[in-house]
Amino acid sequence: MGFFSKIKEGLKKTKDSWGKKLFEVFKAKELDDEFYEELEFAMVSADMGVTATDAILEELKDTIFEKRITSPDVARKELKRIMLESIDYEIPEYEYPLVILVAGVNGVGKTTAIGKLAKLFTTAGKSVIVAAADTFRAAASEQLEVWANRAGVRIVKSTEGSDPAAVVFDAISSAKAKGTQVILVDTAGRLHNKKNLMNELEKINRVITRELPDCDRRNYIVLDATTGQNAVQQVDVFNEAIDIDGIILTKLDGTAKGGVVMAISAEQEIPVVYVGVGEQIDDLLPFNATEFIDAIFE
Repeated sequence: MGFFSKIKEGLKKTKDSWGKKLFEVFKAKELDDEFYEELEFAMVSADMGVTATDAILEELKDTIFEKRITSPDVARKELKRIMLESIDYEIPEYEYPLVILVAGVNGVGKTTAIGKLAKLFTTAGKSVIVAAADTFRAAASEQLEVWANRAGVRIVKSTEGSDPAAVVFDAISSAKAKGTQVILVDTAGRLHNKKNLMNELEKINRVITRELPDCDRRNYIVLDATTGQNAVQQVDVFNEAIDIDGIILTKLDGTAKGGVVMAISAEQEIPVVYVGVGEQIDDLLPFNATEFIDAIFE
């Protein structure tokens, strides 16, 4: 099943809710104040957030004025274009060796996402090792080991409470010795002690920089699509500790408010790189902005 088929199925709840509201809005006979109010309501209720909604509506109004648009159908095409442009980032191709540091609070599906990410890379013919550097949460490394085994990749772990940076060092050493192409680094998700979290992430980053100075580095945050605007706040916190390069959005199939993609990506100016649309190990997909927007507007 291709991306469009999977994303279309994964967005069924969103389309049934948000897509229908948009359809009703654009049945309007004219682009008056009532039209804009109903459009704003449809966008905010889909969890697009006030900031992203306001920015997109403002651009839509300017476009409609400049192009002298009077047809709701033409306005709909312009909205689709504007929404697409706000989340369609050019993501550089991976180079190897590649280190992906994966952050995120507990409960968002971080461990599962890492296992699925490992599977994506192995399917693409890349060798992978996982560093179980979340040594704070009980049984975190054991859970990650289950997913690593499912994906058929090696894992480096240590005892609970050990130094996360030491785990990363061991994983990098193993990767260098065996010529492994991809290193996936799990990290702790404890937001209640932000200072410790930041210190930990900074130390891990120093180890990676020292041991693999020329590697391709990506810092991804895992967010749960069903948490809506809380996900946006999580990005703010982790961005203080590490420069986030991309978002892995899990449980997109479990929400009727897929507009959260717009809220996170457009408002934070960070690309969504992967989306989770199911429970199976191959249900993490590289994000395609065009097909995402098409699936909603179709």
